[in-house]
Amino acid sequence: MAKKHRILNGLVFQEEGVFQAASVYLCDDRIVSEEAYLAAEGTETLTDAGGAYVIPGLTDIHFHGCMGSDCCDGTEEAFRTIAQYELQQGVTSITPATMTMSEETLTDICHAAKGFSCPQGADFCGLYMEGPFISPGKKGAQNEKYIRLADTEMLHRLQQACGGIIRTVAVAPEMEGAMDFIRANGDDIQISLAHTTADYDTAKEALSCGASQLTHMYNAMMPFSHRAPGPIGAAADSSHCMVELICDGVHIHPAVVRTTFRIFGDDRIILISDSMRAAGLADGQYDLGGQTVVVKGNLAVLEDGTLAGSVTNLMDCVRTVVRDMGIPLASAVKCAAVNPAKAIGIYGDYGSLTPGKYGNIVLLNKDLSLKAVFHRSEPVFSV
Repeated sequence: MAKKHRILNGLVFQEEGVFQAASVYLCDDRIVSEEAYLAAEGTETLTDAGGAYVIPGLTDIHFHGCMGSDCCDGTEEAFRTIAQYELQQGVTSITPATMTMSEETLTDICHAAKGFSCPQGADFCGLYMEGPFISPGKKGAQNEKYIRLADTEMLHRLQQACGGIIRTVAVAPEMEGAMDFIRANGDDIQISLAHTTADYDTAKEALSCGASQLTHMYNAMMPFSHRAPGPIGAAADSSHCMVELICDGVHIHPAVVRTTFRIFGDDRIILISDSMRAAGLADGQYDLGGQTVVVKGNLAVLEDGTLAGSVTNLMDCVRTVVRDMGIPLASAVKCAAVNPAKAIGIYGDYGSLTPGKYGNIVLLNKDLSLKAVFHRSEPVFSV
């Protein structure tokens, strides 16, 4: 007997990026068609959405931590705290990010991540490796002590340690050996240009060699200008390239966000939170990759004033980009659910409300506050 649940009277997000009055049908842990639902034997339960938006659970592919825990803590307890918090925000699948640290520390993190799951938390879909293959010239909040040249053998060792779940690796393409690294690994993993002093030509070459993404675009890279378009111009000229944006109201001016949507369109933008362990907590002093971070309001900075990630979860970034920056909700959902799932290769199970995918679903009131969260068809939050 199937466990059947129907969400009715909602404005349901469609894969093409619009909302439509419809129902969503769930059998066991998956979304199914109406026909399959009616044919299945089992007792039906109902959720009346009451005109709320029904969207796929979000996927945050690039963030470091929350609620006092960080990916780099390298413990199952930290991963569990992170996964549980994210699920309560409507972020139902995650790939937490490491920092620029020693191979020994990264290996310990990978061992902790191998086989990790948390039934009461967001689905743990892998790791995002931000560093150590970056440029000292644009290190941002990364620890320069551990920066090193791109190393395929090191990547393979880390992949072995974590069971092959590193989904994305950040690379500064101008560094010695980086192009060879990109050529060697671009078919097997998402390579994102990051923390880089690369000019347009170097970034364009990297994107033609196998790189396919820009890490937190505009931040920790050369700016876009009329004579030196840099990696941003190279990404705009490379139709396969996805670009990450931190839309927390701090990292990027609203006018730049709107311009970016006009240039790249909502098919190529990935909203990320880039949150650190202070997300969900009060102002104060925290650490990020072994460095002290001072948090006040939405601003998180190193002691020298360098921006150090965000303290905002991805659902709040969606709210900010819609309410404060003028981006349509359907576009924001594409960039926070559809595109990230496609980027890391999990779109077969996540990212939309298509039959066959997991029943990871969020109901949003018209003011974009949470009404309900479903994880693999089970209600985990409702008001």
